[in-house]
Amino acid sequence: MKTPLIQNPKVMKIVAPALVGLFLLVTWQVLCMAFKVPIYLVPKPTDVATTLWTDGPSLLGALAVTLKITFLAFGMAVVLGVIAAFLFVQSRVIETSLFPYAILLQVTPVVAIAPLIIIWVKDPTIALVFCATLVALFPIISNTVLGLRSVNPGLLNLFRLNGATRWQTLVRLRIPSALPYFFGGLRISSGLALIGAVVAEFVAGTGGTGAGLAYQIMQAGFQINIPRLFAALVLISLTGILLFSLMAWLARISLAHWHESEMA
Repeated sequence: MKTPLIQNPKVMKIVAPALVGLFLLVTWQVLCMAFKVPIYLVPKPTDVATTLWTDGPSLLGALAVTLKITFLAFGMAVVLGVIAAFLFVQSRVIETSLFPYAILLQVTPVVAIAPLIIIWVKDPTIALVFCATLVALFPIISNTVLGLRSVNPGLLNLFRLNGATRWQTLVRLRIPSALPYFFGGLRISSGLALIGAVVAEFVAGTGGTGAGLAYQIMQAGFQINIPRLFAALVLISLTGILLFSLMAWLARISLAHWHESEMA
């Protein structure tokens, strides 16, 4: 007997959020029309859609610049975070000595240190990547460390009884056990890399043809072009959702055949 579409979990994961989003857009449109809200305060969804269509090429070009910084920062955060996590789990002394500094990077606002980084690093792109990396780094470190330490004690004792070396225990037990936590860190870090890139662009204030979406938002604000500002925000939000979905997809194809967290 076939399962009705409305009871299909895979279908509902798409349909339910789409219906909620459609309801919110219709409500937004109706309220703006009913109360005659000026476009320079809150534009209607149709105004934003029109702006996305007319200004699409310039906004997508700016998005490409922001994505370049995002992906470079995300890649650096993954590499540095994994290396730091492996270093931390080698010794409790190392973790106790260095982990507070990783927390320090997380709690320090990027807007406070970005001006210094931009002054110290002459290349604007490298400076922006460095700022975004600092924002995206901590979830990779913390989740990977947690995963590497969250090993089943029984399995760990079994490895020791069979004379497994430290390397064999790491590769065959600790790393597989850490993968669900690692992918959870990727989901968080990917969005933070995008946020870090946009914030760094705001602080840098870079303009011209090579500017990212942050410059488009600032320019729209100065010109009181609110539909264009909303259009840029929509692109940033959709990009963040796509990045999260991509990380979720990677987790699914990597873990679905053996870990319960991704089994249907």
